[in-house]
Amino acid sequence: MLSILSLNLLMMFFVKSWKVVQTGLLFMCFLVLLNLNHDFYFFFTGYGVGVDYLSFILITLSVWIFMLSVFASQTIKKNNNHDSGFLVTGLILLLTLLLTFCSSDYLMFYVSFESSLVPMFILILGWGYQPERIQAGIYMLFYTLFASLPLLVSLLSLYEGGGSLSMELSSSSSEPLKISSLWYFCTMFAFMVKLPLYLFHLWLPKAHVEAPVAGSMVLAGILLKLGGYGLIRVFPMLTQMNKVFVSGWVSIGIFGGVIVSLMCLRQVDVKSLVAYSSVAHMGMVLSGLVLMSSWGLNGAVVVMVGHGLCSSGLFCLANIVYERLGSRSLVVGKGLLNFMPNLGLLWFLLCIGNMAAPPTLNLLGEISLITSIVSWSKMGMLGIAMLSFFSAAYTLYMYSLSQHGLFFNSLYSCCSGKLNEYFVLALHIIPLNMIILKSSLVFSGLF
Repeated sequence: MLSILSLNLLMMFFVKSWKVVQTGLLFMCFLVLLNLNHDFYFFFTGYGVGVDYLSFILITLSVWIFMLSVFASQTIKKNNNHDSGFLVTGLILLLTLLLTFCSSDYLMFYVSFESSLVPMFILILGWGYQPERIQAGIYMLFYTLFASLPLLVSLLSLYEGGGSLSMELSSSSSEPLKISSLWYFCTMFAFMVKLPLYLFHLWLPKAHVEAPVAGSMVLAGILLKLGGYGLIRVFPMLTQMNKVFVSGWVSIGIFGGVIVSLMCLRQVDVKSLVAYSSVAHMGMVLSGLVLMSSWGLNGAVVVMVGHGLCSSGLFCLANIVYERLGSRSLVVGKGLLNFMPNLGLLWFLLCIGNMAAPPTLNLLGEISLITSIVSWSKMGMLGIAMLSFFSAAYTLYMYSLSQHGLFFNSLYSCCSGKLNEYFVLALHIIPLNMIILKSSLVFSGLF
């Protein structure tokens, strides 16, 4: 793991050469995947850094998505739009994410967790598309910072009460910590905004719509997973208090997801629709996490990984269409099968992934989540049925409106797809559909 962090730092000296960075990122993916079947539990490498199986899965996802986001951002290099600055910012973002997932200390986790905001803010402001990107960046910054300051106070009170901020010591403590409801909500609030849960999600669509393609891919593929990862890490300390509020969180997660799904049906911007669909998926993830059952926790991690690959691929496709048409509107970009036929299959495969159809990884995770929620309460079946139905409805709405119909009169024939674009999309679709064949890889070492 230290070698991967060192390689990331080393690549910052070669940012003038885009090809060297791309090759280095591919090599990082090779190093990570080489150790993926390692049967390890929590082991420490010193300096507050350690890795277990959950961390390693999310580290693999981070390196994979970031590598694909650099390959998808060729337009920045082609236009000489400060490409070296873009690579430095991206590599710093990857470094902070790797440190977050490697942290074995709550304070180090908090610092790394917050540090990832700064490079993402720079990406949105520096390489975003519209003037509204300033507002979107400030929304993201202040929502997350405002929610995270109570988390810092909560961690300091934990240190005062327990004498340690080590994750292993806190989670393996024999007697449960006596935490008041105030500290419980202070801790949860930061992760709910990052997840984001319905009611705390207003920053997400703005940030997605204004971010460049790499920003959208990293934001959907990795940054939204920080909330779920943080909840998994702090829940061992909050077990007693969590039992009191579990029904409230599950209700907000499922019925909030239904409301957001209805909002998806009235979106005309492709990126906005995919961003809102992320909120709907994360509602079900939260429901599985707060139940703290083996089915729920395993299913939540699988859905996080599947959603990371699927939504990142959809944002990449939306950017390909935007570069050809100059618009992300579903009204302007309809009838794409007529002049971009080669991408029709890729649109279909990613759309069925978004609605959790077989054989995608999302299906495997959602089966686990549905099992955990229904076994907790039979009333959950109503919300899950509505959520699944509307999830399929808005995904089919996006696919049929974008692919079918008469294309806009002012459009002319264009390149259906480049080899680089097929490469990026294939590396989203192949893992999304193939990992289910080796589901023990995800389930065996987790919980």
